[in-house]
Amino acid sequence: MKPQYQAVQEGYSQVLWLFGDDETVTEVGSMNIFFFLVNKETGRKELVTPPLTRGDILPGVTRASVLDLARTWGEFDVVERFPTMPEIRDAVYDGRLLEAFGAGTAAVVSPISCIKYKGEDLEIPATGEITQRVWDEITGIQYGVRDGPEGWSVQI
Repeated sequence: MKPQYQAVQEGYSQVLWLFGDDETVTEVGSMNIFFFLVNKETGRKELVTPPLTRGDILPGVTRASVLDLARTWGEFDVVERFPTMPEIRDAVYDGRLLEAFGAGTAAVVSPISCIKYKGEDLEIPATGEITQRVWDEITGIQYGVRDGPEGWSVQI
């Protein structure tokens, strides 16, 4: 794909897909996108990913697993809504974007350390605590070294 080729030529690993005039963030490469940030209005930490309501977001198992695990932790809000790039840029400027990652079957999670937006590199702390925790929990469950939520693993 041409956008991916262009991204690699400029030194980036993936393409962040935006939708519409408001530049809604949809996915990163072929993975679901997650942002861990402090909500500007509430001051609460939240894990944000786009919802499945429009039909343009992959309803992946890894996405569902990240959401389920994060909800069981009960340490921050888990929110399915459409973040926009202006919101993400402002969160970087304000120091409210704590981390970001892509999630998918092949990678499990992949930390995001930089997003180029309108010619500017927006630096993001990576690998963050939540990204690492998701990786540790999901791979631990996959390899049988951790117990997952009820019904996630079946011994055969």
